[in-house]
Amino acid sequence: MNSDEKEDCECAPPQAETSPAGGLDRDYEEPEVENPEASRMKRAAAKHLIERYYHQLTEGCGNESCSNPWCASSVGFSRMDNNAAAVKALELYKVNAKLCDPHPSKKGTASAYLESSAHSNSACSNRKMNHKDVNSVRDNFKDVIYLTEEKVYEILDICGEKEDYSPLIRVIGRVFSSAEGLVQSFRRSKPHTKEELKSLQGKDEDKDEDEKEAAACSATAMEDDSPASSSSSRLGEGSSGENDVQKLAPDEVSVDIEAVRRVYERLLSNEKIEAAFLNALVYLSPNVECDLTYHNVYSRDPNYLNLFVIVMENSNLHSPEYLEIALPQFCKAMSKLPLAAQAKLARLWSHYSAEQIRRMVETFQQLITYKVISNEFNSRNLVNDDDAVVAATKCLKIVYYANVLGGDLDMEHNEEEDEEPIPESSELTLQELLGEERRNKKGPRVDPLETELGIRTNDCRRPLIPFEEFVNEPLNEVLEMDKDYTFFKVETENKFSFMTCPFILNAVTKNLGLYYDNRIRMYSERRITVLYSLVQGQQLNPYLRLKVRRDHIIDDALVRLEMIAMENPADLKKQLYVEFEGEQGVDEGGVSKEFFQLVVEEIFNPDIGMFTYDERTKLFWFNPSSFENEGQYTLIGIVLGLAIYNNCILDVHFPMVVYRKLMGKKGTFRDLADANPVLYQSLKELLEYEGSVEEDMMITFQISQTDLFGNPLMYDLRENGDKIPVTNENRKEFVAQYAEYMLNKSVEKQFKAFRRGFHMVTNESPLKYLFRPEEIELLICGSRNLDFLALEETTEYDGGYNRDSRIIKEFWETLHSFGEEQKRLFLQFTTGTDRAPVGGLGKLKMIIAKNGPDTDRLPTSHTCFNVLLLPEYSSKEKLRERLLKAITYAKGFGML
Repeated sequence: MNSDEKEDCECAPPQAETSPAGGLDRDYEEPEVENPEASRMKRAAAKHLIERYYHQLTEGCGNESCSNPWCASSVGFSRMDNNAAAVKALELYKVNAKLCDPHPSKKGTASAYLESSAHSNSACSNRKMNHKDVNSVRDNFKDVIYLTEEKVYEILDICGEKEDYSPLIRVIGRVFSSAEGLVQSFRRSKPHTKEELKSLQGKDEDKDEDEKEAAACSATAMEDDSPASSSSSRLGEGSSGENDVQKLAPDEVSVDIEAVRRVYERLLSNEKIEAAFLNALVYLSPNVECDLTYHNVYSRDPNYLNLFVIVMENSNLHSPEYLEIALPQFCKAMSKLPLAAQAKLARLWSHYSAEQIRRMVETFQQLITYKVISNEFNSRNLVNDDDAVVAATKCLKIVYYANVLGGDLDMEHNEEEDEEPIPESSELTLQELLGEERRNKKGPRVDPLETELGIRTNDCRRPLIPFEEFVNEPLNEVLEMDKDYTFFKVETENKFSFMTCPFILNAVTKNLGLYYDNRIRMYSERRITVLYSLVQGQQLNPYLRLKVRRDHIIDDALVRLEMIAMENPADLKKQLYVEFEGEQGVDEGGVSKEFFQLVVEEIFNPDIGMFTYDERTKLFWFNPSSFENEGQYTLIGIVLGLAIYNNCILDVHFPMVVYRKLMGKKGTFRDLADANPVLYQSLKELLEYEGSVEEDMMITFQISQTDLFGNPLMYDLRENGDKIPVTNENRKEFVAQYAEYMLNKSVEKQFKAFRRGFHMVTNESPLKYLFRPEEIELLICGSRNLDFLALEETTEYDGGYNRDSRIIKEFWETLHSFGEEQKRLFLQFTTGTDRAPVGGLGKLKMIIAKNGPDTDRLPTSHTCFNVLLLPEYSSKEKLRERLLKAITYAKGFGML
């Protein structure tokens, strides 16, 4: 304390540096009889000094050459936690130890807690200051460098009395434009327990009443003023901030979020005050971005995360005023957060309500949409190069994982990995084609944030808000997927790929990315084949060629695929080329479509017995008592994988649990809802039954099933299950075990073989990374909704036809008059499949071309290219008759 301070604060005891004897007895200077005012002043002075000792121990004076052994700035000083520093501060106060003056570099930091003590210890202030001067200081609030809820309301009340809000606007501008000030603001305060106060006071039972009270005041001050101990993240090294965070749970921060919300609610209704938040954010964001990019600030002071929590509580962030400058800059800063900080934010936000999550999603989505619409993105001006869109997408990813974490999670029921590793293919990645070293040799990538959080999207059964709300359609429309896929595979630091954030892409866009990935792999296999041919002199086939007979399609196809799977599984990654024996059709995609259609019809024929069919749900399920060996199921898995790999749609009808199991999750009770709704309803009623289950239902842990021949099969869910009754207490276990048996154990061998075949084709594909189970079903089966009006809108014409031609108008009138089955036959005839592609019929590029004048010939089609060759019939009736005959009796391929 300097001489001025001693003059101003007459009640303060003398300091160690002014005592020639190394310290004076405080009781010597105190009057023998103290009045209450003097006693209060003395305690306030003691509290003030203990606070200074505390900050000296935790933060230091800032002088690098300091020789005080009890100063954190001195060489050799060993750091201590908050509680130890509090106890030591009391001891130093008692012995009147040396107290350093704050170094000029620390003046700003020291003023943070001095500002707080100035209000609570007004008795130690300059008693010569008159009442007018006090009011002047209070009106200007120049000494406020961080905010609390109480301080905001105090300033707001004073401004309200004068009807002048400029002091509050200045304070908000000063604090919200300063990273240091905002990090300190709105800290949570915990009341100390008796045990904590006792530990802070030490073991000295002989302390007088004044020192005990001073210790309690000090403890409270340390809690309240802890923000000040890390007020400058770059100066203070975050020593006390780190200690604060260590006490917090992984999903907690030191900011009082409810207080922040209350403050925003009161202030944002005033337009002038709202403008102060906007302007402050513009000044704040570049500095924060610099801090995170170059100063590694979060690792030194984890409380730095408070800044982002406080700003994101602003409910007006999505308003137009923020979209131009403020929000893009803030998103850029937020995207620089290290992985650990992003994970902490996701864990924190996972406790928010669905409406709060939706508000943040809409904030980032509006920015992305605004930037996409206000710019003209194309192949030369890529949306991937727009910093604001990229940054907002990265921020949206944090909210996405918060949405997953906050939803209904199933972390336990995971399928076991295949015991035998699937042989790795010899394919060359895009990196190798570009002369770079191969990366990700062990299969598809995993999102780093997903790894940090220890979850997967597929672990979430029901998110807080639907996943569809994260899809941004305007972005999908301008995204150049071929370029984006290149960035995804090459993984350059200066090029962002939206495929790394698949939640923002719709199924059509992701399917296009998967198509590019599959084509690159096919090209790689052809290239490898050519190289082997040149080096070894062997004439290898660059395609996966299947020659089959229509009448023996299963025997021919599955035997051939079985040989390939055993000899060289890498050949499954080659482009499929199907040839029907005795037919002239060249496979440019259409022949493969029909091949898959015929194979699926045969495989799922109930007479074969590999799958059972439920008439009520119209779904297939693995037959637990099938006579077929596991190899047959492996081949079916290969067929499904090949269909995805070769962009073909299959007419298969599995319950959703099959796709969840393919993605690594076991079936549970809730999956019975669509797999076996009758059983699900029965078990649900059992769980909800209010009477005595044991006495009224008399069921045990033994269940029965019926095989293909109608014979009952008994199975014990627990050992000696026939002797264990189901009771009200164990019925949940019974239901869980029942579902486990029906969906997992009973078909374990069949499904493992099926999954192994599927992964033989897709193990190195980004399939799992990009798609959720419901999207995998859409990928394999296509859309069940046939919107022929959308098909009419997107159809193109050639050979002299146009939208206004007479025959074209009559054609669409005829097609729309067809029944559902006839429409499916038309699709089968024209495209090779009766299912709509991902995104619906509007995504199908069909062409109707003129095939000569009026004639008795039937319409024909190129299924490889979705082309319908239509003669110009003389009447609508003839058109209908010829078209119906063509689609009803169409079978086989020929050369036109």
